[in-house]
Amino acid sequence: MLLSDDQQSFRDTLRRFIARDVAPIANAIDRDDRFPSELVPKFGDLGLLQLRLPEEYGGPGANLTTVCLAAEELAKVSESVALISGQNGIGMIVPLMHFGNEEQRQRFFPEVAKGRMLTAVAITEPQSGSDVGSMRTRATRDSDGNYVLNGEKCYITFAPVADYITVFAKTGDDGDGTHNISAFIVDTKTPGFSVGKSERKLGLNGIPNAPLHFDNVRVPSENRIGAEGEGFKICMRILDLNRPTIGAVAVGLAQGALDLAITYAKERRQFGKSIAEFQGMQFMLADMAMQVEAARCLVYECARIADLGFPTEADFRDFSAKASMAKCFASDMAMKVTTDAVQIFGGAGYMRDLPVERFMRDAKINQIFEGTNQIHRLIIARQLLS
Repeated sequence: MLLSDDQQSFRDTLRRFIARDVAPIANAIDRDDRFPSELVPKFGDLGLLQLRLPEEYGGPGANLTTVCLAAEELAKVSESVALISGQNGIGMIVPLMHFGNEEQRQRFFPEVAKGRMLTAVAITEPQSGSDVGSMRTRATRDSDGNYVLNGEKCYITFAPVADYITVFAKTGDDGDGTHNISAFIVDTKTPGFSVGKSERKLGLNGIPNAPLHFDNVRVPSENRIGAEGEGFKICMRILDLNRPTIGAVAVGLAQGALDLAITYAKERRQFGKSIAEFQGMQFMLADMAMQVEAARCLVYECARIADLGFPTEADFRDFSAKASMAKCFASDMAMKVTTDAVQIFGGAGYMRDLPVERFMRDAKINQIFEGTNQIHRLIIARQLLS
């Protein structure tokens, strides 16, 4: 992959930071299921929390390729930590840059630029996952023209540590469908807002996921993003623009597992020689490497297209299908490669003393969140057949 001089310098700096500040605590984050709050200001100082924030608002102004680069490098050590770096992009920067107004950008972006705040996105509900149109959280107008939110969300990543959450809720009629969804920025200190108990998960330990409860939460009308009823379009757009990042996380996770497997195969001896000398092992490693590189090429090609922009809505629809391809292919690949890495380690790979079993557990979520891979196959097929 060709990188600019600035991107190469950024990657070198990031690798030094990861080796010094992230790698030594990665296993402990998983073991203790502890959010690494000490990394937040360090990420902010490096610009990782505000990578997508344009320069005119005090941010680095990184393009999607650079965002993916950061996600991949961090995920080679810890997917949990990698997700911290991209969260403010989907939680606030992308929604406000594409659908917000200048007043909102002037109000919220200075705080983002400081590199200390965290945001989240609340879409999923107990009865509404892939079927976004069936959500039941409602936002009704009060006598002052502001909104009152009531309802609940579930599995919301970063909910317990977020300062603001972009919440999607029904406005207008009570019917199912996507025509009556709107988006709001909710300050988590607002009365009536509460966060439930953090979920216990298979993987992604250290990153809290929790339900949200809205009990007459009052949100000023100026916190609505875009027009009323435009929420579904906003939701799909921010997910599309974030999916290459999830693909990059999956690539990094798989590359980290492959690197460990190669080292172990050269060191582990059986029948008088290293297991790397057996042709069966060599074929296995070769297949893993090909799969990782194929996914990497797809992810970064998708990011390159996004960096060029979308002159027409048709161009974005084409990108949407490619974003689904990148996310779906890379996450399926990561699940296979991390599982193969555990197999190469044998019994040792099944033990929590080594990180490959953590990589395998973390890999699974990438096939589920930001749209299940079954949904992505539908998106791709519909674009092909349209």
